[in-house]
Amino acid sequence: MTDPNRSHRQLVVINVVGLIWDMIGDNTPNIRSLMQQGFGRPMQTVLPAVTCSVQATMLTGAMPAEHGIVGNGWYARDLAEVMFWKQSNHLIDAEKVFQTARQRDAAHTTAKMFWWYNMYADVAWSVTPRPSYPADGRKIPDIYSHPADLRDSLQARLGKFPLFNFWGPTADIKSSAWIADSSVEIFTQQDPSLTLVYLPHLDYNLQRLGPDDPAIADDIRAVDVEAGKIIDAAKQRDADVIVLSEYGITQVTKPIHINRALRDAGLLAVRRESLGWETLDAGASAAFAVADHQVAHVYVNDAAKLQQVRSVLTKLDGVEAVLGRSQQAGFGIDHSRSGDLVAVSAVDAWFTYYFWQDDQLAPDYARTVDIHRKPGYDPVELFVDPTIPFPKLKVARRLARKLAGFRYYMDLIGLDASIVKGSHGRLPDADRMESDGPVFVCNNGRAERDDIHAKDVRDLILDLQFGA
Repeated sequence: MTDPNRSHRQLVVINVVGLIWDMIGDNTPNIRSLMQQGFGRPMQTVLPAVTCSVQATMLTGAMPAEHGIVGNGWYARDLAEVMFWKQSNHLIDAEKVFQTARQRDAAHTTAKMFWWYNMYADVAWSVTPRPSYPADGRKIPDIYSHPADLRDSLQARLGKFPLFNFWGPTADIKSSAWIADSSVEIFTQQDPSLTLVYLPHLDYNLQRLGPDDPAIADDIRAVDVEAGKIIDAAKQRDADVIVLSEYGITQVTKPIHINRALRDAGLLAVRRESLGWETLDAGASAAFAVADHQVAHVYVNDAAKLQQVRSVLTKLDGVEAVLGRSQQAGFGIDHSRSGDLVAVSAVDAWFTYYFWQDDQLAPDYARTVDIHRKPGYDPVELFVDPTIPFPKLKVARRLARKLAGFRYYMDLIGLDASIVKGSHGRLPDADRMESDGPVFVCNNGRAERDDIHAKDVRDLILDLQFGA
């Protein structure tokens, strides 16, 4: 039961990734009902409009220039390595809302369910994907939790977390359903003051098919059902509920091979490995790009070539803007982790990480789902390579090797970036906020504002829980 002595209101925040204003209607009865009870608004977001940056801003009230999360990944200059999808909460260099809340009331508790930078967050309960990687090359689905035994109790009740439905060619509603069920479990059993829930389902087909595909309606209905489970649990305890998103996804037709352009200009260096393929040699490159959807951080190791790099980028078809340090400041992204230049694509374009010129020389990880080794984001991982003649047979053979305990190479991902139909990351145009931007919906009208920005979310959470 809810603690009657609690000095703050209970709140649940559901992050429905990819949800936009135009989706809220007949296909989202649970979210629409929440809005009718309170209010809803299209929400302004940050550059880059990608998961890690936006979530960090929502939980801190700070821009990337302050909290340091300049993308889903960046170049570590001291290590000369690109690092993507790291999980330590210590990477956010600003006070988080759950820390502020506990300063106001020492009894305040938070459950952080699959929001990013989850590991070692200063919260009472947390769960995040964390596969195991045995030395024989296998990837074993698993989660990381705090407390540690929460992992075992949740999986005993709900089954193994469906990791391969969370990302990759088989990503679907099963992962969001597991997250919703586990969030309801934590909410009802532990009674946290603040519950943060991440439902990624819309992200998948919006990138595979694009937002214009009529099949997206089925995905909208499916994720509303999962959000509805959490909303119903919150209503039973008279908790307030926020449903929000990080970004909207736009239809794209134009992949931009930014690293290939830098290589053509003699600026990017590769290493020919002994097994025959090429890998990006970031430390030896005069310049290279860390591609992240519709934004690319471009690191220029040779400062004398900065203008040459800018010239290469501005001439690229599909590049809308190239931001130097002073221009980055205007967008709140001028942090030491940011590129010396930041390239932003046009609305119908996005950046690949591809640096090889011949597909025969692509690194082995290029044809696999490998979010940590790739030096950039790769949405092609959402597809099985359509050029494979009998994909199910190939998958079966690979899984047979896995089950037999042998090393296996799950080379199922293609190298044709044109297959991707949706992307995000640039700021939505002002006249397209309802179709391209994220949303903020709340059942409590006391939080209503004419304009809401992602950086306002922290204060809105605190206002709802403690009063203005």
